[in-house]
Amino acid sequence: MKSFNTEHNPSAVESGDASGNRFDDDGRERRTGTFMTASAHIITAVIGSGVLSLSWAIAQLGWLAGTVILVTFAIINYYTSTMLADCYRSPDAAPGTRNYTYMDVVRAYLGGRKVQLCGVAQYGSLVGVTIGYTITASISLVAIGKANCFHDKGHDAKCSLSNYPSMAAFGIVQIMLSQIPNFHKLSFLSIIATVMSFCYASIGIGLSVATVTSGKVGKTGLTGTVVGVDVTASEKLWRSFQAVGDIAFSYAYSIVLVEIQDTLKSTPPENKVMKKASLAGVSTTTVFYILCGGIGYAAFGNKAPGDLLTDFGFYEPYWLIDFANACIVLHLIAAYQVFAQPIFQFVEKKCTKKWPESIFITSEHSMNIPLIGKCRVNLFRVLWRTSYVVLTTVVAMIFPFFNAILGLLGALAFWPLTVYFPVAMHIEQAKVKKYSLRWIGLKLLVSLCLIVSLLATIGSIVGLITSVKAYKPFNN
Repeated sequence: MKSFNTEHNPSAVESGDASGNRFDDDGRERRTGTFMTASAHIITAVIGSGVLSLSWAIAQLGWLAGTVILVTFAIINYYTSTMLADCYRSPDAAPGTRNYTYMDVVRAYLGGRKVQLCGVAQYGSLVGVTIGYTITASISLVAIGKANCFHDKGHDAKCSLSNYPSMAAFGIVQIMLSQIPNFHKLSFLSIIATVMSFCYASIGIGLSVATVTSGKVGKTGLTGTVVGVDVTASEKLWRSFQAVGDIAFSYAYSIVLVEIQDTLKSTPPENKVMKKASLAGVSTTTVFYILCGGIGYAAFGNKAPGDLLTDFGFYEPYWLIDFANACIVLHLIAAYQVFAQPIFQFVEKKCTKKWPESIFITSEHSMNIPLIGKCRVNLFRVLWRTSYVVLTTVVAMIFPFFNAILGLLGALAFWPLTVYFPVAMHIEQAKVKKYSLRWIGLKLLVSLCLIVSLLATIGSIVGLITSVKAYKPFNN
């Protein structure tokens, strides 16, 4: 029986264990992450089922603005992620002291109230994402039942199913997976999730291509939906704001970037590997986004559904729709853990610091878990993580329109976590001179993204109000 305290352990470095390559320079267990595992984590975090809704976003903006905005925010997210990667160690990218979480990085470079602001934005977003993924997974599970129903009874049949059993089943799976002790043990899940995301995105693209080649396509245009034909003037405005926000947030993975980087081996330098992984992840994501969004818009035009699969843009072949939705569920099962682990680690670290002598909190037992291998089980960890999953599942059941709330949370958290903090810390680390051309350029970037975030917030609020008004229990 031993403690699961993961704080810096100088004695381990000083002992013979370090010479046996069991520990890193900070006294923690040697990290084993690589370019491949980091890329898998990034793709798992970035390519969600939201890729299937990008045709709707492009429909609101049109070919020109939609494509330009997709590429622009890919570049912005990659650029700011390289800044954040360089801040993993302080005061220099190498060979400075490690910072294990986003809050630690902000504390090292900026300090003050900004640390609390970062914590609220990051952990609020992480909690929101885990609730949102519970709802999205249940929608895909229900879509499988509906697809079979439509196939048997016809596309006009009233196939109504409750999401609650699916949410409960998803929660039970997450209770088991949540016992994986830390982020370092999630690599196999992220690799599976990456394969699943490629599968369902490719199916969405393939079905859209089939629709385009059949000639039965919707009307498209350079400016998207037409006022007076497809939407009212106010709907065009609010939906355009929401679409820009959806595209901007669809690339954001900064809330888990530092935690992903903390899994990497120290050689080659973590920041260099993370930058390569970010480039691979963002590039791969952009290709799928353009293909899925663009071809989906070409297929459905200005009437593009909010989701190509769960909103039944396609009905046949039903077995392929079932398989794609099953892939979405498997992806979300893994993605839930990628976003939940930082929350688990944060609470456990706080409790270990406050009650270091508590056997209940610190003692561990070694157990062999199928597919995972030998793991250290802690009673506090089991109780706390199980309680968290139950809570998020219950919230998902109470607020099934929470995905609209998640859009609002994304709008509020995008600017500080993806743009402001990385740029501010880069300026501090690189000692960028005030009012120099580089400083002015960075400040303009921050200001532009703030405007986008504010407009997206307005659009999300309008979308949330619409979702709440339209919501009908059991009308799934």
